[in-house]
Amino acid sequence: MSQEAADDPSSECELDPEAILGTHTFEDVLFTDDTETPVNVLTGETPAHSQATVEEAKEFAASIDTGTPQIALPASVESQVETQSKPYTAAAFFHFKATGSLERHRAYHAAHNSDAFAVDFEADYESGDLTITVERADEA
Repeated sequence: MSQEAADDPSSECELDPEAILGTHTFEDVLFTDDTETPVNVLTGETPAHSQATVEEAKEFAASIDTGTPQIALPASVESQVETQSKPYTAAAFFHFKATGSLERHRAYHAAHNSDAFAVDFEADYESGDLTITVERADEA
C-alpha cells in the first residue's frame, strides 16, 4: 500500500466517498417511545428493566465517553429478555444497524475521521429517523 493510500481512511472502504456525499435519511432506526418491549404473558406488563424513556436513552448515549458521537438504537426484544437489559443500546451515529450496511458504516466512519469531509447528523427520536450529511470539507 502506498503512503498516500495509508493516509486516506477511505482506502479501506468498499464504497466510494461519492456514495455518502449529501444528505441521507435512515428511517425508523432510533430508539423511540414506540420501540417494542417484551410483555410478561402472565401479568400483561412490561418488565421493569425494559421500561425506559427517550430522554433516558439519549442521556445514556451521550454518557458514552468516546471521540465519536453516539445515538440510542433499539435493542431487540430477545436481548432485553435474555440479558434483562434496557430497550436501547448506544452506538456510533454511523453504526451499521442505523445505516443499513457495513459498507456504509465503514464509509461514514472513514469520512468522520477524515479532515477531507465535514460530517453532521441529526437524530430525531420522535420519528426514529437519523439524517447524516456529508460534504467535502472545502465546500462546507
